[in-house]
Amino acid sequence: MSKVYDSALVWFRRDLRDYDHGALYQALRQSRQVYCVFVFDRDILDVLPSRQDRRVEFILGSVGELAAALEARGGGLQVLHGRAEAEIPRLAQALGVQAVFANRDYEPAAKARDARVAADLGQAGVAFVSPKDQVVFDQDELLTQAGRPYTVFTPYKNAWLKRLAGAGGEFYLRAYPDEPLGGGALVVPGQTPLLPSLADLGFEATNLASLGIQPGMTGARAAWEDFQPRLERYRASRDFPAVKGVSYLSVHLRFGTLSIRELAAHAWRAGGEGAETWLSELVWRDFYFMLLDHFPHVESSSFKPEFDALVWDEWPEGLAAWQQGRTGYPLVDAAMAQLNQTGYMHNRLRMVVASFLTKDLGISWQAGERYFAEHLNDFDLAANNGGWQWAASTGCDAQPWFRIFNPVSQSEKFDPRGKFIRRYLPQLGALPDKYIHAPWTMPPLLQEELGVVIGQDYPLPIVDHAQARERTLARFGRLRQDT
Repeated sequence: MSKVYDSALVWFRRDLRDYDHGALYQALRQSRQVYCVFVFDRDILDVLPSRQDRRVEFILGSVGELAAALEARGGGLQVLHGRAEAEIPRLAQALGVQAVFANRDYEPAAKARDARVAADLGQAGVAFVSPKDQVVFDQDELLTQAGRPYTVFTPYKNAWLKRLAGAGGEFYLRAYPDEPLGGGALVVPGQTPLLPSLADLGFEATNLASLGIQPGMTGARAAWEDFQPRLERYRASRDFPAVKGVSYLSVHLRFGTLSIRELAAHAWRAGGEGAETWLSELVWRDFYFMLLDHFPHVESSSFKPEFDALVWDEWPEGLAAWQQGRTGYPLVDAAMAQLNQTGYMHNRLRMVVASFLTKDLGISWQAGERYFAEHLNDFDLAANNGGWQWAASTGCDAQPWFRIFNPVSQSEKFDPRGKFIRRYLPQLGALPDKYIHAPWTMPPLLQEELGVVIGQDYPLPIVDHAQARERTLARFGRLRQDT
């Protein structure tokens, strides 16, 4: 294939690796010389609520490893700190490139930003090329027979799997070659600036390293290799937060230090109930990206517009108790402690605490979604929004509104010995298994004996679950009557 461009610029964003990379592959395939850049975008960083953000530290470590990998291949990485939509056209002009390559994004703000960048580049005669990278299927690759986006997960999943099983289906799982045949070369644009420090970016160090979270492709590879022997047990162990049953790969998928195609291909070929269940979770990820892309209103509104009429409770004290892990329900409080201390929360617990906020406390899903967005290391708008709307019963193919998680029975089922609870709520460590899930049922004399007085050393339940359940049924029932 003849060259299309003399030189091009690859703009790395949420794809911090140098292999199986859509934009990098396409740029090398279509250009003689390829420059690379990453921008610490002030439009994103300056509005973060805390100057101690594990994600910024994770990104910085990952960018440093990416820069070294590109240098080892004869290239380099320009690392800038500014407004990306201004920095990219400016750098493209300074380098004299004919095209900018950046992997496709699906978030409304990112799509709007890319449209502005493309327009600015276009005025200078520079192309903006945006290939697929962070999902297996996107845009209109999977549609219903009526030619519309899917809005129910199971038919979408069936179509997703059918496409892979069909003739040529494994093409979608094939890695982009690192060195395209007859492709161009990575080059360094003169003096590559030094990598900034956290302080240069206006941030402070976090507990990321002490949590054992290793950024970059090296960290991603270690986490992936650690999970592979456990994959066959995934279905049986994934719902138990005290068990090492999940993959712990979400932060690497979020920032692209690992390729979704590599993971999906492995699960697809491995077979077995563990791999099939985990592959289904990867399909959910594609599904939520597809929904956000086709239905951007979900970012701030219910997927089903009729649920925007729900009247949620304004209860600042209840929201604060939930945020701080002071609800009096141990599994909920332990999960929130895990989030606040580590930036991670087990997937089963994300469902439990989301149900508790919306259906026990009657507080809007948007309030919970915002808190997760501020604290989750792996925060991803598509998955976070989809998960919250699922739990609140306002979303696409959501949990039916009359199904309400009981926080005590969830605790008894998924943390039967209270191991997870005791880890994050050490003040309850002395409680017998019999009372660990509902400490308020413990006899007063035993409370005194153990030194755990409920209402003093640990909160009383903030709500009665049975009563809260009735209020939620009435809340949704009124909406049905009105519509």
